[in-house]
Order: sequence, then C-alpha cells, then structure tokens
Amino acid sequence: MRELYFKQALPISLDEAWHFFSNPANLKEITPAHMGFKVTSIHHGEKMYAGQVIRYIVSPLFGIPLKWVTEITHVVDKQYFVDEQRFGPYAFWHHQHHFTAIEGGVLMEDILHYKVGFGFLGNLMDGLLVRQEVESIFAFRKKILADRFPG
Repeated sequence: MRELYFKQALPISLDEAWHFFSNPANLKEITPAHMGFKVTSIHHGEKMYAGQVIRYIVSPLFGIPLKWVTEITHVVDKQYFVDEQRFGPYAFWHHQHHFTAIEGGVLMEDILHYKVGFGFLGNLMDGLLVRQEVESIFAFRKKILADRFPG
C-alpha cells in the first residue's frame, strides 16, 4: 500500500477553503483535463456530508474511461473530510483532506493511502505509472489552486 502526503498553504480564509473544497462540483476544476473527469451523480448535493456517494467517470491511464464511486465517510465542518472508494480502479483508496487556519490563510493537507489491485502486476504498474500519475494530479492541483487563489 502506498501512503502519500501533500500540503499547500493558500491565502484564503478557512471558510473560503471549506466552501470551495466541500462542493463536489469543484472537483473537475482541480483535475487535469486529460483525466476526462466527469461527475455523473444526479443527487450528490452541493456540500460534502458523511454517507454521501459520488459517482464519476475518469480516465486515469491510457484514456480508458472507468467508473469510480466514492463515499464521503467522515466530515468535521471546516476541519476535514474523508473519501473512500467503493467501486473503481483501486483495490483500496482512502483520502483524507485536512484544513487548518494559519497566519495569512489556510493550510491544506492531503493524506492518501491507496493500493493497486492485481498482485505483482498491480505493484509493477504502480511503480511504473500509477504513482507518477497520482503525484502529477496533485502537482496540477497545487498549480491550479495557486492560480485561483493568488496571494
């Protein structure tokens, strides 16, 4: 299993950060276009809540579209939320999103645990492709967020 950690400080208030990141509609804005990301849920709501199920189409590798279903399992208002994959490309996916008010803005921290299935072949694919793709997605998010919320 992989464990990745990402952080970014933004010059916005905790309220602004929570408002933006707790709205599932904003996920597309912070996902690279080549991923073909599309929220397909009809009744997913405008704010994250525990028990919320969100369906997507995503093309993480080679442009192959995959259905992905996540559940928001934990939410503490303006502190953190957790999404876990229920169906999709990973054998395991657990993603924590933490928000902390700091001087001059907010610190966002992402803690991601994931595992690619298919045993040895999955481990090989993770080492060759998957981890770099996941890291590039977070690098893209960092740049998009810095542009969207300049300080």
